[in-house]
Amino acid sequence: MRLAVPNKGRLHDPTIDLLERAGLHLENGAARKLYADTVDPEVTILFARAADIPEYVADGAADLGITGYDQYREADVATVSELLDLEFGRCRLVLASPEDGDIDAVEDLAGKTVATEFPTVTRQFFDERGLEPSIVEVTGATELTPHVEMADAIVDITSTGTTLKMNRLAVIEEVLSSSVRLFAREDVLEEPKVQEIRTALSSVLAADGKRYLMMNVPKNRLEDVREVIPGMGGPTIMDIANGGGESVAVHAVVDEREVFETITEVKNTGASDILVTEIERLVE
Repeated sequence: MRLAVPNKGRLHDPTIDLLERAGLHLENGAARKLYADTVDPEVTILFARAADIPEYVADGAADLGITGYDQYREADVATVSELLDLEFGRCRLVLASPEDGDIDAVEDLAGKTVATEFPTVTRQFFDERGLEPSIVEVTGATELTPHVEMADAIVDITSTGTTLKMNRLAVIEEVLSSSVRLFAREDVLEEPKVQEIRTALSSVLAADGKRYLMMNVPKNRLEDVREVIPGMGGPTIMDIANGGGESVAVHAVVDEREVFETITEVKNTGASDILVTEIERLVE
């Protein structure tokens, strides 16, 4: 099973980190830049440009791919399906024009020129609105094109909007919301290894922002503790070896943001020996 991932750029490091946390540790990755083995002998990592990954998957060079949803939409490949939102690399593809210009709405671009690195997505956006502006494909510095009279507006990626503001461009409308996703070719969707990879990655995402809370609680205060930490379907309650039968062990998964307050509340109910640990993976 071959999994294509970004070979560089802002998506590379977070992707590799996610794979490592999911247990797909890379081997020989530094020396072999085109591909790397993993601890799973059935899974090989291929390194490719983020924009090329959907085509790699569609053409059979890879079975799965990790890249931005914007790149997937731009590739417009019918035989590739989204499996999982990996919840990082969030950005927006927006339509923008000069702040001091005369274009304030999408309809104002009829008969005008739009520059972009995403011609397919841009064309689909305007087709849905019944407009046919001239679309100019560029390969970089898109935000400069209105200022050198190459275009009246642009469709470009933004995360914070800072670059647009620096170049005196105002957002007219959002074209697409994107994040990094896991994709697979349709003919391998039901393969056990594909589902195994999906489960491994989703278990890491499920564990983010969660903590495992353990404590000893007197039996006569158990209901009070239940009200404080319902957990995922309720806390797990176990007898304590050599505990004399007066107390039980209570385990629960709680949101990280609630740990401080929860510890205070359970301690006030009589809980003791409270332990909080991180969760690496959580299979729901």
